[in-house]
This record gives sequence, C-alpha cells and structure tokens, in this order.
Amino acid sequence: TGPIDEYYGYCFRALQYRSLRFETEVLDIPNYQGVAGMNYTDTEHPYTRIIEHKHFLFGAGNPGKTVITREYPAEWKCGDEPYYPVNDMANGELYRRYEELSKKENNLRFGGRLGTYRYLDMDQVIMQAMEDAER
Repeated sequence: TGPIDEYYGYCFRALQYRSLRFETEVLDIPNYQGVAGMNYTDTEHPYTRIIEHKHFLFGAGNPGKTVITREYPAEWKCGDEPYYPVNDMANGELYRRYEELSKKENNLRFGGRLGTYRYLDMDQVIMQAMEDAER
C-alpha cells in the first residue's frame, strides 16, 4: 500500500508527508526506560519517541545491555520514506484528485496511510484491508 501519488507518477504533483529519522544506540545498562515505547511531546526533547527493543522481545537479548532507538521528525522529499500524511486543505484537495483518478481503475485498491492519505493506526489499516477483501 504505497503512496497513491507515487503510483500515478506524481502527475498532479507530490502530496506532502512527514518523515522520520532514527538513531539507535547500544547502552551498557540492563534497562533504560522500563517500557517498549515512550513518547516525548514537549519542546525540550528534539525526538518524539524512544523505543527500547528488549521490551518487545519479552526478556530476550543480553541482560547487561539494552538497545534504544530515538525517533526524530524529519522533512520529507521525494525518495525519502513517507510516514505521515500532512493533513491540510491543499493536500486534501490534491489527494481527492488522485482518488478520482483511481476510480477509473479496475481491480485496484489503495489502502493504508499512504494509499488513502489519512493518518491511520494499524488496527484501522487491518480493518480496512479486511473490509476491502470482503467486498
């Protein structure tokens, strides 16, 4: 479920996305934050999230070390990994043009965040795929 604008060769122009940059670090401590993911929504931190991988693995890995990844917001340009659609009127209108173009296709569905140009959580994406498959 890739970007709908990329599928059509950006024929109307590229939609805007927000991207991410990741920095991973191995720490010589058994535990860094006690949970798999911690969000940082304040202005004091340049990153938005820290993932501590061992908490996804239920105790797997080296007990004396831990691995964390900091997630930073990043500007997006064509060729970068798009993560989040930019939800504003200009991009909404541009998406609708691509959506109209997609209605002329047979046996083609666009889904997920990038295909429908909407911020969706994974449970919503899975439900969307199941409903599409049923149709």
